[in-house]
Amino acid sequence: MLNVKQDKPLSHEMLRIVTATHHDPFEVLGRHPLGATSTAAADTFVRVYLPGARTATLVINEQHHALKRIEGTDFFEWYGLAKILPEHYLVQWYDRHNTMHTEFDPYSFAPQLGDIDMHLFAEGQHWNIYQHLGAHPRTVDGIEGVLFATWAPNAERISVVGDFNDWDGRHHPLRVRGGSGLWEVFIPGIKAGALYKFEIRNRATGAVFLKSDPYGQAFELRPLTGSIVKAPSDYEWQDGDWLNKRAHWDWQSSPLSVYEMHLGSWRRGWVGEFMNYRELAHQVVDYIKPLGFTHIEIMPVSEHPLDDSWGYQTTGYYAPTSRFGTPDDFRYFVDYLHRHNIGIILDWVPAHFPKDAHALARFDGSALYEHEDPRLGEHRDWGTLIYNYGRNEVRNFLLANALFWLKEYHLDGLRVDAVASMLHLDYSREPGEWIPNIHGGNENLEAMSFLQKLNEVCHGQHPGALVIAEESTAWPQVTRPTWVGGLGFSMKWNMGWMHDTLDYISKDPIHRQYHHNQLTFGMMYAFTENFMLPFSHDEVVHGKGSMINKMPGDDWQKFANLRLLYTYLFTYPGTKLLFMGSEFAQWSEWAQSRTLDWDLLDYAPHQGMHTLVKDLNHCYTSMPSLYQRNFRGDGFEWIDCHDSTQSIVSYIRKSDHDFSIVILNFTPVTRTNYRIGVPVAGAYHEILNSDSSFYGGSNWGNSNPIYSQPVPWMNHQQSLEVNLPPLGALILKLA
Repeated sequence: MLNVKQDKPLSHEMLRIVTATHHDPFEVLGRHPLGATSTAAADTFVRVYLPGARTATLVINEQHHALKRIEGTDFFEWYGLAKILPEHYLVQWYDRHNTMHTEFDPYSFAPQLGDIDMHLFAEGQHWNIYQHLGAHPRTVDGIEGVLFATWAPNAERISVVGDFNDWDGRHHPLRVRGGSGLWEVFIPGIKAGALYKFEIRNRATGAVFLKSDPYGQAFELRPLTGSIVKAPSDYEWQDGDWLNKRAHWDWQSSPLSVYEMHLGSWRRGWVGEFMNYRELAHQVVDYIKPLGFTHIEIMPVSEHPLDDSWGYQTTGYYAPTSRFGTPDDFRYFVDYLHRHNIGIILDWVPAHFPKDAHALARFDGSALYEHEDPRLGEHRDWGTLIYNYGRNEVRNFLLANALFWLKEYHLDGLRVDAVASMLHLDYSREPGEWIPNIHGGNENLEAMSFLQKLNEVCHGQHPGALVIAEESTAWPQVTRPTWVGGLGFSMKWNMGWMHDTLDYISKDPIHRQYHHNQLTFGMMYAFTENFMLPFSHDEVVHGKGSMINKMPGDDWQKFANLRLLYTYLFTYPGTKLLFMGSEFAQWSEWAQSRTLDWDLLDYAPHQGMHTLVKDLNHCYTSMPSLYQRNFRGDGFEWIDCHDSTQSIVSYIRKSDHDFSIVILNFTPVTRTNYRIGVPVAGAYHEILNSDSSFYGGSNWGNSNPIYSQPVPWMNHQQSLEVNLPPLGALILKLA
């Protein structure tokens, strides 16, 4: 071996390493042949760059060979014979604190990202890209370490910085992979649990900034923003029976009753602390199972910096928030609910992302994930940025993320937030504040294509999983197959029905006769889509008041109105969604900073409401007439929708083999011997009466059975005379 004195000035490429501007440190660092300058004593050299190092040696076959410092620099070199130098060699060095470091040279390893992976990503069709980009522990040539990789085509230089290199961007610069915009480096010796970020230098401006990992799968607890190298999960799932059943589930003909939750404010610990996912799992099952909901929907749990955003301003798309525990704790949460036959739908937010400096906004110093033009790229209402759905790599980031939650965490569906804002270029914009599409219209064609692809891949790869749109406009065919021009969603929130219904029920009963059409108009479009009926968190925040406080009248009338409303919800065509706290008529408006008012369940009116929701769920899930034809026009028939004077509606719900009768009285006036037509003669039983004393009502109703009479009425040859309770609802069934 020979140490050759370096007395020449540093080359341009070496100076770029010193100034942290080099796009490919492998050109300068690592092992290199001497070529024409080879001698019998040396035909190769090793160069390392060790900022802050005092001395350094090369360890070959347990023997130390001095690495000579290039004078005045932090470069160290060794010259010798290639035949004695292993493919991966150890470098031992002492820092300024005289602490010893021994590590394999990262710049002795070949590229790790495969050509096929890079090609699929460039096409926007790598559904497992999260297994390659980000930070992943792996073993390369028998050596353990972590592969770091990210996408940043406008970066001049990227380094991994973390607690393993003093957050110094000079230590571990990445190499760029051709024109792909992908950067990578394999760093031996780093373990799961290490903190890291990417330090990025923009090519055009030279600006340097720190970014969390877009594909990071674990993060520090807010307000800290560091990414955490996550070990591969060894969690042993036990929900195989559930997943198999789901894959063969005819959801269109099955009951779906959803309890919407915000995990941070549903319940908390004794001193107000957040509960762990595992604690929540047991408490959720113990509460939800007796209530009869088939699914829960959780507001976004992807990592987010601000509690007040409720998770809708996501910064860590591939990580369950650390507020409630680890990724495996969240797996336990899902698994435990599945083992108790409760499904889980996740709120998912591909419409926008926040401007936080540490996250996606101008990730490499350019408008990378967003649009450069604010007329396309900014939500002014929310202070957030809009994804560039026309860019393949951005589409891939989002599509792979949707599949990530379904595959890695076994979730049963995604509720896609703010779809209307995605589809309309002029959403919440004045003329001149938006750019028309290529045809001159306001439709966001790229977002439409993205949503169609989202539904195709989610339904194709995870049969039985649901994708539900929060879409508030009249965009056609949201839930129709993509091959007929639809967007391909499983279901769509019925915002029109929700707004009309809440507006109607909030009116004093004496005025309802003049707004009867708000009850009946929804049936004009009820089967144009697969609708979910949502009384969601959006209706009980920002001054809108709680559900019980939307009801008019004194306390007795408020509770009666709400019981009537919920019976209408559970008997109207469509699947059901109810936000937490609404099931026991919480008085106060929902606030994310505190737990629900559970003490109200000590009081009879709230107990009654809670019992009613339980019984409505039981009726809904056990009576096929209330769910089997939820999305079909032949599952519903008006008996009478014209009695506006008395504010009464009645209808038939049908299944393949039976039917049920629903009568709703929206006034506080009792109706004795009110006649309705029925399709079949026989004895009818009052299955549920929302005015029952069990629920806190006046107990006005009917003795079972109620026999039909051969009196033609309302286009039926048979009819019943029934007593209608005040502000009450009846569900009748043929005995």
